[in-house]
Amino acid sequence: MPDALDATPYDALLLLSFGGPEGPDDVVPFLENVTRGRGIPKERLKEVGQHYFLFGGVSPINDQNRALLRALREDFAAHGLDLPVYWGNRNWAPYLTDTLREMAADGHRRILVLATSAYASYSGCRQYRENLADALATLQAEGVEAPAVDKLRHYFNHPGFVEPMIDGVLRALAELPEDVRAGAHIAFTTHSIPTAAADTSGPVESHGDGGAYVAQHLDVARLIADAVRERTGVDHPWQLVYQSRSGAPHIPWLEPDICDHLEERHAAGVPAVVMAPIGFVSDHMEVLYDLDTEAKAKAEELGLPVRRSATVGADPRFAAAVRELILERAAVERGREVTPCALGALGPSHNVCPVGCCPARAPRPAAAGADSPYA
Repeated sequence: MPDALDATPYDALLLLSFGGPEGPDDVVPFLENVTRGRGIPKERLKEVGQHYFLFGGVSPINDQNRALLRALREDFAAHGLDLPVYWGNRNWAPYLTDTLREMAADGHRRILVLATSAYASYSGCRQYRENLADALATLQAEGVEAPAVDKLRHYFNHPGFVEPMIDGVLRALAELPEDVRAGAHIAFTTHSIPTAAADTSGPVESHGDGGAYVAQHLDVARLIADAVRERTGVDHPWQLVYQSRSGAPHIPWLEPDICDHLEERHAAGVPAVVMAPIGFVSDHMEVLYDLDTEAKAKAEELGLPVRRSATVGADPRFAAAVRELILERAAVERGREVTPCALGALGPSHNVCPVGCCPARAPRPAAAGADSPYA
C-alpha cells in the first residue's frame, strides 16, 4: 500500500453518533436513555417527545448516518484506503457497546473514532469519550479484549467541512426574493449550552468567556461570511446565535435564541435572514424542528423572509476530509511530520484531548484522551 494511503496503526474507523428513535414506540425509551440518571418522569418525557411525534416518532439522524457511512465507504474504496467503517450510537441502536463488541470480535485492535460533533464542548466531545470509556469497561468486564481507541481531532475548520457550508449559504441567499437578497443578514446557529460549560470548553488555556466552543464557531462564521462576500461582492451582516436550549430556566445558557434574534432583526428593519446551522453535521431533529418548524413559524408571524442553508451531511467533500484526517492522524502515530489541514485563525485542533479539557461537573473516566485509563 502506498504510504499516502497507509492508515496503520489503525485497522478500523468507528462513526460515533447520538442516535435517535425510528418509530413512535421508540421515542420515550430513547429519551430515557438520553436523560438517564436525571430522574425525569415518564410523563414529562412524553411532553418532550412531542417534537418527535410531529414527525411520526422518527428522527432523521439515523438515516443521515447511514448516508454518511455509504459516503465514507465509497470514498475510501475509490481512493484505495482499506479501512472498514462501523457505526455506533450513544443513545439508540446500533449501540456503541454492541458495535465495539462486534469490532473486537472481528479482530480489530486499534480503532479511530469519528464523532458527529465538530466542536469542543463537554456534550460534543468529552461526553462521547466518557461513553467510550463505559463501553470499554463493559467489554473488559465480559472478558473481551477491548481495542485501543483514539478520536479524530475536531474538524470544524477543515476545508471539507467549511466549503459545503459556504455553498449552502450561497444557495440559501439565491433562493431569497431578489429585492431583499442584498440586505439579508446571516444568522449562524448552533446548539446553546450552559454558559459555564461553554466557558470551560476546550483545553485549559482556552477557558474563559465562551471558551473554545464560542471561539471555534465564531471562526467558522467569519470564514463563511468572508467567502460569501468574496463570491458575491456583498458584505452580509452576520451574528452567531443559538437554538435548542433544554435546561432549567435559572441556569444561564448561551444567547440570543434564534427566535428572539429574528424578532430583533425584524424590529431593526432587516429585510431577510438566512439561517445557517454551522453547529450541526446533519439535518437532524434539532434542525428540522427548531429551525424548519419553530423559527420559520416565527418568521412567518413577523412577515420576515427567511431561508435555511443545508448542513454538511454526507457531502463527498466531508467524506474526503475524514479520509484526510485519518491519514494525517495515522502518520502522526507512525512518527511522521505532517502539516494538518485547517482554515481560519485558530489552526488545527489537538489530536489528544489534554487533562482539564471540557471538564465534567462530576469527574468520570473518559477514553481517547491524555487522562484515559485505557491508554
